[in-house]
Amino acid sequence: MKFCFIIPPVATPGHRPAERSAGCTRVVYPMPNIYELTVAALVEQLGHGVEYHNFTLPERTPDDLRRFLAGNDADVYCIWGVNLSMEDDLPAISDILRIRRNARILLMGPAPTFFRERFMTDPRIFIVRGEPEATVREWISRTMDAEPDYSDVKGLSYLKGNNKVHNTSREPSREFDTLPFPARHLLGQTEYHNPKLKMGPYTTMLTSRNCPYRCIYCVPSSLTFARELDHRDNHGCKPPISYRSAESVEAELKMLHEQGYRAIGFVDDNFIWNTERTAALCAALRKYGFRWGCQARVDAITEPVAKVLSESNCGYVDLGVESFNDEILKYVKKGFTSADIYRAIDILQKYNVPVKLNILIGTCPLETRDTIRDTVRKAKRLKVDQVMINIVSPFPGTELYRLAKANGWIEGGEYRPTDVQRESILNYPGLSARDMEKALFRANLGYFFSPAFIRRQITRFSSFKEFTAACKALKIKLFG
Repeated sequence: MKFCFIIPPVATPGHRPAERSAGCTRVVYPMPNIYELTVAALVEQLGHGVEYHNFTLPERTPDDLRRFLAGNDADVYCIWGVNLSMEDDLPAISDILRIRRNARILLMGPAPTFFRERFMTDPRIFIVRGEPEATVREWISRTMDAEPDYSDVKGLSYLKGNNKVHNTSREPSREFDTLPFPARHLLGQTEYHNPKLKMGPYTTMLTSRNCPYRCIYCVPSSLTFARELDHRDNHGCKPPISYRSAESVEAELKMLHEQGYRAIGFVDDNFIWNTERTAALCAALRKYGFRWGCQARVDAITEPVAKVLSESNCGYVDLGVESFNDEILKYVKKGFTSADIYRAIDILQKYNVPVKLNILIGTCPLETRDTIRDTVRKAKRLKVDQVMINIVSPFPGTELYRLAKANGWIEGGEYRPTDVQRESILNYPGLSARDMEKALFRANLGYFFSPAFIRRQITRFSSFKEFTAACKALKIKLFG
């Protein structure tokens, strides 16, 4: 069979494409979707032909997609969908069904997993819920049969006649050393840039799946979110964490080094789990000379951890602190206090590890204009490498969504996809959506155009190309 992985074009003029790896924003700087590319690599491993077409790089139109489909002969079209991409994905699916009448469609990601009923419009559509690899492998095996029977393929939803079938969920993998490395070769000559690392060639990488913590608003990576949504449906709890071995991680780093990559952004929900594992991964990163960055919790930062980060040329640690208000931190179940935040930052700065803070406005009804101003002021005073401020969105499947629905905090009564970098659909008794949007714009404008921020950043770029990519990302972040 021939498979064609597609990132559909933007269907609404003036909109930015959805960021499909993180899954909760529109694209500021493009990232390769290594979750989708891992599935593509698996399909190649099984001996099938694979194409990969991103209709957002460069920006193309729905007419371009339709012309492409008219001349394409794939048997299966694959789309990785997130909430913000539904407005683009649903029209693209309709075009595939109309133009490629004998083809099948495989849908993956959190949006098809949660909103499966919306996507089940045709018996040629198959929805892979949760973690995709094992389900895709079994689906391919059944599809090769003369009379395919999908009834025992776990994690699959599809139409059988007029009936919507939702097969039993699949238990998530506890380790994934056996999976092939993402098929980055399918990206062709596409270049990616991370303004936080200021060095290229750049790619992303994954060493673990999932997060055990219970922050009420959290939408982790799109892979983790899909994994969590399907597991909660059947077990009422988060799935287990899966880890790659240090040996597997080093093998991929060696390959990336040989391919000419110099910078890596790890997209693990939490990169730092313990000192021993972190030290082993850092040793491999140091061996191949990468500039790299990761996400971590403040309570994972210790002096031994900070030391190995520093010794391995870590370009940033992204800390999701959200607020400096202890009452808010307790309400949203962060599991740490503002004192823990200050302690982690002090340790990282002691070892000259750049710190990036994530602030999230509106995570609970305790938020006010005063708490927002206080948090932003405290964040700016810390002189960290970067502060990123966004607005929370009540994503279906989160505890915040359930609370917001029950208390009538959502504009219009029901969730609609929103870009957390710009807009809100939450109205609390003491804080409106418009209040949050105004506070966000003022905070970002004041921060990114401050002389202190400009001085910290301007001398760190490795090339003019990286500098211009960062300027473009900043323009999009602030003004769309």
